[in-house]
Amino acid sequence: MTVFKASGPGGQHRNKVSSAVRLRHEPTGITAEATESRSQHDNRRQAIRRLRMHIACRLRRPLPHEGPLPPVLAECLFQPRGRAATARRRLEVGRKDQRFWAVAAVLLDALESAEGQVAKAAGCLGITTGNLSAILTSDRHLLAASQDIRRRYKLKPLS
Repeated sequence: MTVFKASGPGGQHRNKVSSAVRLRHEPTGITAEATESRSQHDNRRQAIRRLRMHIACRLRRPLPHEGPLPPVLAECLFQPRGRAATARRRLEVGRKDQRFWAVAAVLLDALESAEGQVAKAAGCLGITTGNLSAILTSDRHLLAASQDIRRRYKLKPLS
C-alpha cells in the first residue's frame, strides 16, 4: 500500500495530508487507487474494492468441469419456491455485496471455459441463462470483461 498526496477534495489541506491510496497486487502487478476522499481510511476501502474488481475482470483460471462449485458461488445459490429440486437454481448477489467480485470472477471463468457461450456457462454453473446474463450485465466493468471474452471467440456482444 502506498500513501501519497494527490489533487482532490480538501482545499488547502490537500497539500498537507497524504490521503490518497494506491494498492498493488504483488503476484500480478495489478494496481488500484483512490483519491476521492480526504479520509485515508475511506480511500483505502475504495481502493480495495477497485483492486478486487480489477483482479476479477483481468485474471482468468480454468473452472473444473467436474466436482463441486466454488464455495463463494455455492453460498449465493437459491432454489426458488415451488420448483422441483432438480430445477436450476438462482444466483442472487448484488453489486454492494462484498462477495460480488469473487462471484463475478467465477462467472467470467465459466464464460471463458464455455468459449463465451452464456447458455453453456450457465449450464455448467447450474443456473439459468437469463440469471447469468442479468448478473453479467449488472455492472459496466463486468459487462466489458464478458464482452472481451465473447469478442475473442467471435461471438455477438451481450445486450
